[in-house]
Amino acid sequence: MYAFISGIIDDKTENSVVIESNGVGYEIFVSTNTVSSLPSVGEFAKVYTYLAVREDAFLLYGFLNKEEKNVFLELITVSGVGPKMALVILSSLRVSDLISCIASGDVKTLSQAKGVGKKTAERIVLELKGKIGDLSQVAISDFAMFSGVSTTACDEATELLVNMGLSKFDALKLVKKVAQDGDSTETIIQKALKNMN
Repeated sequence: MYAFISGIIDDKTENSVVIESNGVGYEIFVSTNTVSSLPSVGEFAKVYTYLAVREDAFLLYGFLNKEEKNVFLELITVSGVGPKMALVILSSLRVSDLISCIASGDVKTLSQAKGVGKKTAERIVLELKGKIGDLSQVAISDFAMFSGVSTTACDEATELLVNMGLSKFDALKLVKKVAQDGDSTETIIQKALKNMN
Protein backbone atom coordinates (compact mmCIF):
# COMPACT_ATOMS: atom_id res chain seq x y z
CA MET A 1 0.00 0.00 0.00
CA TYR A 2 2.85 2.39 0.88
CA ALA A 3 5.99 1.83 -1.20
CA PHE A 4 7.88 4.54 0.66
CA ILE A 5 7.34 7.62 2.81
CA SER A 6 9.45 10.75 2.53
CA GLY A 7 9.46 13.84 4.69
CA ILE A 8 11.06 15.46 7.72
CA ILE A 9 12.21 13.28 10.60
CA ASP A 10 10.22 14.38 13.64
CA ASP A 11 11.53 11.82 16.13
CA LYS A 12 13.90 8.86 16.38
CA THR A 13 14.12 6.06 18.93
CA GLU A 14 16.20 2.90 19.11
CA ASN A 15 13.81 0.99 16.83
CA SER A 16 11.46 3.52 15.25
CA VAL A 17 11.30 6.82 13.43
CA VAL A 18 8.49 9.34 12.97
CA ILE A 19 8.41 11.04 9.59
CA GLU A 20 6.15 14.02 8.99
CA SER A 21 4.77 14.07 5.45
CA ASN A 22 2.07 16.53 4.36
CA GLY A 23 1.09 17.27 7.94
CA VAL A 24 0.84 13.61 8.99
CA GLY A 25 3.35 11.93 11.31
CA TYR A 26 4.01 8.31 10.35
CA GLU A 27 5.48 6.05 13.03
CA ILE A 28 7.69 3.52 11.29
CA PHE A 29 9.43 0.60 12.96
CA VAL A 30 12.98 0.13 11.69
CA SER A 31 16.12 -1.88 12.43
CA THR A 32 18.83 -0.34 14.61
CA ASN A 33 21.10 -0.38 11.54
CA THR A 34 18.59 1.76 9.65
CA VAL A 35 18.12 4.16 12.59
CA SER A 36 21.86 4.78 12.78
CA SER A 37 22.06 5.43 9.03
CA LEU A 38 19.14 7.88 8.84
CA PRO A 39 19.69 11.66 8.99
CA SER A 40 19.16 13.61 12.21
CA VAL A 41 15.82 14.88 13.55
CA GLY A 42 14.68 17.86 11.50
CA GLU A 43 16.27 16.61 8.29
CA PHE A 44 14.67 15.09 5.19
CA ALA A 45 14.56 11.31 4.77
CA LYS A 46 13.05 8.71 2.48
CA VAL A 47 12.15 5.35 4.00
CA TYR A 48 10.92 2.32 2.04
CA THR A 49 7.98 0.74 3.82
CA TYR A 50 5.97 -2.42 4.36
CA LEU A 51 2.47 -2.24 5.88
CA ALA A 52 1.57 -5.14 8.18
CA VAL A 53 -2.18 -5.44 8.73
CA ARG A 54 -3.37 -7.12 11.91
CA GLU A 55 -6.80 -7.38 13.48
CA ASP A 56 -5.91 -4.77 16.08
CA ALA A 57 -3.36 -2.59 14.29
CA PHE A 58 -1.81 -1.32 11.07
CA LEU A 59 1.96 -1.28 11.52
CA LEU A 60 4.52 0.31 9.20
CA TYR A 61 7.99 -1.22 8.91
CA GLY A 62 10.71 0.83 7.27
CA PHE A 63 13.99 0.25 5.44
CA LEU A 64 16.85 2.44 4.30
CA ASN A 65 16.82 0.92 0.81
CA LYS A 66 14.97 -1.56 -1.39
CA GLU A 67 17.58 -4.24 -0.74
CA GLU A 68 16.96 -4.31 3.01
CA LYS A 69 13.22 -4.39 2.32
CA ASN A 70 13.60 -7.33 -0.07
CA VAL A 71 15.52 -9.34 2.52
CA PHE A 72 12.84 -8.50 5.11
CA LEU A 73 10.14 -9.75 2.71
CA GLU A 74 12.06 -13.01 2.24
CA LEU A 75 12.45 -13.48 6.00
CA ILE A 76 8.73 -13.14 6.71
CA THR A 77 7.98 -15.95 4.25
CA VAL A 78 9.73 -18.34 6.64
CA SER A 79 7.39 -20.26 8.92
CA GLY A 80 7.43 -18.75 12.41
CA VAL A 81 9.14 -15.50 11.38
CA GLY A 82 6.91 -12.44 11.61
CA PRO A 83 7.71 -8.79 10.87
CA LYS A 84 8.95 -8.09 14.42
CA MET A 85 11.34 -11.02 14.42
CA ALA A 86 12.56 -10.17 10.93
CA LEU A 87 13.36 -6.66 12.15
CA VAL A 88 15.23 -8.06 15.16
CA ILE A 89 17.32 -10.20 12.80
CA LEU A 90 18.08 -7.18 10.60
CA SER A 91 19.08 -5.27 13.74
CA SER A 92 21.43 -8.05 14.82
CA LEU A 93 23.07 -8.68 11.44
CA ARG A 94 23.94 -6.49 8.48
CA VAL A 95 22.28 -7.58 5.24
CA SER A 96 25.50 -8.99 3.78
CA ASP A 97 26.30 -10.89 6.99
CA LEU A 98 22.79 -12.33 7.10
CA ILE A 99 23.16 -13.57 3.53
CA SER A 100 26.53 -15.07 4.42
CA CYS A 101 24.99 -16.93 7.38
CA ILE A 102 22.20 -18.33 5.23
CA ALA A 103 24.55 -19.39 2.44
CA SER A 104 27.00 -21.08 4.79
CA GLY A 105 24.34 -22.58 7.06
CA ASP A 106 25.64 -20.65 10.07
CA VAL A 107 22.77 -21.47 12.42
CA LYS A 108 24.82 -20.51 15.49
CA THR A 109 25.23 -16.86 14.46
CA LEU A 110 21.61 -16.57 13.35
CA SER A 111 20.32 -17.99 16.62
CA GLN A 112 22.20 -15.32 18.59
CA ALA A 113 19.66 -12.72 17.49
CA LYS A 114 17.26 -11.91 20.32
CA GLY A 115 14.22 -14.19 20.26
CA VAL A 116 15.57 -16.38 17.48
CA GLY A 117 16.07 -19.95 18.69
CA LYS A 118 18.03 -22.71 17.04
CA LYS A 119 14.97 -24.24 15.38
CA THR A 120 13.92 -20.92 13.87
CA ALA A 121 17.47 -20.27 12.65
CA GLU A 122 17.51 -23.73 11.06
CA ARG A 123 14.21 -23.00 9.28
CA ILE A 124 15.57 -19.70 7.95
CA VAL A 125 18.62 -21.47 6.51
CA LEU A 126 16.55 -24.35 5.13
CA GLU A 127 13.87 -22.20 3.49
CA LEU A 128 16.06 -19.37 2.20
CA LYS A 129 19.29 -21.10 1.23
CA GLY A 130 17.85 -21.96 -2.18
CA LYS A 131 17.08 -18.28 -2.73
CA ILE A 132 20.56 -17.07 -1.79
CA GLY A 133 21.43 -16.39 -5.44
CA ASP A 134 18.71 -13.77 -5.56
CA LEU A 135 19.50 -12.40 -2.13
CA SER A 136 23.22 -12.06 -2.85
CA GLN A 137 22.40 -9.30 -5.33
CA VAL A 138 21.52 -7.02 -2.43
CA ALA A 139 24.78 -7.29 -0.55
CA ILE A 140 26.82 -4.98 -2.77
CA SER A 141 24.75 -1.95 -1.71
CA ASP A 142 25.33 -2.99 1.89
CA PHE A 143 28.95 -1.80 1.53
CA ALA A 144 27.78 1.74 0.86
CA MET A 145 25.13 1.52 3.58
CA PHE A 146 27.48 0.60 6.40
CA SER A 147 31.15 0.92 5.52
CA GLY A 148 31.50 3.82 3.11
CA VAL A 149 33.31 1.66 0.56
CA SER A 150 32.60 2.65 -3.05
CA THR A 151 29.70 0.57 -4.33
CA THR A 152 30.99 0.93 -7.90
CA ALA A 153 34.47 -0.36 -7.00
CA CYS A 154 33.02 -3.33 -5.07
CA ASP A 155 30.60 -4.10 -7.88
CA GLU A 156 33.34 -4.02 -10.52
CA ALA A 157 35.72 -6.10 -8.39
CA THR A 158 33.04 -8.70 -7.74
CA GLU A 159 32.21 -8.92 -11.45
CA LEU A 160 35.89 -9.40 -12.35
CA LEU A 161 36.27 -12.18 -9.76
CA VAL A 162 33.18 -13.91 -11.13
CA ASN A 163 34.73 -13.71 -14.61
CA MET A 164 37.82 -15.39 -13.15
CA GLY A 165 35.73 -18.37 -12.09
CA LEU A 166 34.43 -17.59 -8.59
CA SER A 167 30.76 -17.94 -7.77
CA LYS A 168 28.83 -14.70 -7.27
CA PHE A 169 28.51 -15.37 -3.54
CA ASP A 170 32.17 -16.33 -3.01
CA ALA A 171 33.34 -13.28 -4.96
CA LEU A 172 31.07 -11.02 -2.94
CA LYS A 173 32.24 -12.55 0.33
CA LEU A 174 35.89 -12.06 -0.63
CA VAL A 175 35.39 -8.45 -1.69
CA LYS A 176 33.55 -7.72 1.55
CA LYS A 177 36.44 -9.16 3.52
CA VAL A 178 39.22 -7.11 1.90
CA ALA A 179 37.61 -3.85 0.71
CA GLN A 180 38.30 -0.68 2.68
CA ASP A 181 37.11 2.89 2.36
CA GLY A 182 38.83 4.64 -0.54
CA ASP A 183 39.94 1.45 -2.32
CA SER A 184 39.84 1.43 -6.11
CA THR A 185 38.65 -1.57 -8.10
CA GLU A 186 42.28 -2.49 -8.86
CA THR A 187 43.28 -2.31 -5.18
CA ILE A 188 40.36 -4.52 -4.14
CA ILE A 189 41.24 -7.09 -6.81
CA GLN A 190 44.91 -7.14 -5.72
CA LYS A 191 43.92 -7.67 -2.08
CA ALA A 192 41.40 -10.36 -3.07
CA LEU A 193 43.98 -12.30 -5.12
CA LYS A 194 46.49 -12.18 -2.26
CA ASN A 195 43.80 -13.36 0.13
CA MET A 196 42.91 -16.26 -2.19
CA ASN A 197 46.55 -17.37 -2.24
